[in-house]
Amino acid sequence: MLRIVVLVSGGGTNLQAIIDGIKDGTISNTEITGVISNNKNVRALERAGENGIANFCISPKDYESREVFNRKLLEAVDACRPDLIVLAGFLVVIPAIMIEKYRNRIINIHPSLIPAFCGKGYYGLGVHEAALERGVKVTGATVHFVDEGTDTGPILLQKAVEIKQGDTPDVLQQRVMKQAEWEILPAAIDLIARGKVTVTDGRTVILG
Repeated sequence: MLRIVVLVSGGGTNLQAIIDGIKDGTISNTEITGVISNNKNVRALERAGENGIANFCISPKDYESREVFNRKLLEAVDACRPDLIVLAGFLVVIPAIMIEKYRNRIINIHPSLIPAFCGKGYYGLGVHEAALERGVKVTGATVHFVDEGTDTGPILLQKAVEIKQGDTPDVLQQRVMKQAEWEILPAAIDLIARGKVTVTDGRTVILG
């Protein structure tokens, strides 16, 4: 059984996709042992509670320094004893100590086709605003492993989504979530749960 802890910052729509995937069998042999948010009173924590999943808020605002927060976050993650950490809209820089401890065991969902519209400053609605401003015709989402860079880790899965005439950032965000994010994040977790993913020389290899 793959034990996962999910880190969130907001509404938790990707968390819901994971919960639903486990329930309907899209994600095999997996359980969520905890949901951690850096924000109190967010819908994501409510979703966890409604499904009987242990949930916690570890906020930088509650600690005197980022160093203390990083330590408390790692302690909370460790307490869930995860095999895999899933960043599902988690808008906090992952501490280097966590990346090192969980090397190639942290994945993130990003709302673009990396390497486009990624890196420092590209998150949330801003990613879709940038795509529309540039005038690209195709965008999408990427699941990647997390390393010390920003959106630079080995890519696991990607899915393209068409940009349509008249799209607004909000409309595009919803389409990318529905057509890409909510599909490839559960699929990535299932591949890992079935032992089908390995990372070699900074690249992912999907087995059979």
